[in-house]
Amino acid sequence: MSLVYKDRMASKPEIRIPASMGAARPASGEADPAVAPSLALLAREAMVFANFMSGKLSVNRIAAQYAPGCDARPVMLVPGFLSSARSMFVLHQALERAGYPVTTWGLGRNLGAQSDTLDRLAANVASHGQRHGGPVTMIGWSLGGVFSRELAKRSPDLVREVLTLGTPFSGSPRANNAWRLYERVAGHPVDAPPIDTVLHEKPPVPTFAFWSRRDGVIAPACARGESGQRDRAIELDCGHLGFASKPSAVSAILAQLESTASV
Repeated sequence: MSLVYKDRMASKPEIRIPASMGAARPASGEADPAVAPSLALLAREAMVFANFMSGKLSVNRIAAQYAPGCDARPVMLVPGFLSSARSMFVLHQALERAGYPVTTWGLGRNLGAQSDTLDRLAANVASHGQRHGGPVTMIGWSLGGVFSRELAKRSPDLVREVLTLGTPFSGSPRANNAWRLYERVAGHPVDAPPIDTVLHEKPPVPTFAFWSRRDGVIAPACARGESGQRDRAIELDCGHLGFASKPSAVSAILAQLESTASV
């Protein structure tokens, strides 16, 4: 199932369910999923500051709409490549004010996959879950979503569900505008990380893929995935750097948590 969320400042996001379902394919006018987004889309990522300020000012309104009641499940946020916990500040605040016990991944700035990344992340997830009656809902942005999915495959007992935000888990690992920089910083080929993984394999827990056709970093089809690679694809109207701060995106994430409250 694919959902579309758009800005609704006075109400919850609009949901549109298309008539057809199935494998991810380019929509009319959408870029080829095998190639990175255009430079024009990449340039629009400069809107990140405006998204952040708008989200910061909207945190209380968003949180008030999606209070979890008795289902205050523990949540962990995992930042994207080259980002730290600060990059997810708006989403963190919204979740916290809505009543969720939320924490960050605890591994500092995300500089790419290392051989011990999942072991260290698992220890932090286990600790957070024990404090709050786990298992933990993982919300991973971009590369952080890859780590969240892989952890759920390795330790499904620790993870309740995975929400990925613009995460390239499907298609070519080079269908993005970040892979060259990734290889330089991480020190290994983007398609040969120091952890055993089959990226497109679905974790054995509920998995929700948030994606946007306005993403200027990751090819939309790679973040949307295909049927069988995730449980649901949810389309947002934001750039890659707006997934954790644009009000409509943050609202959509809280709405998804609300929808699985009894699961």
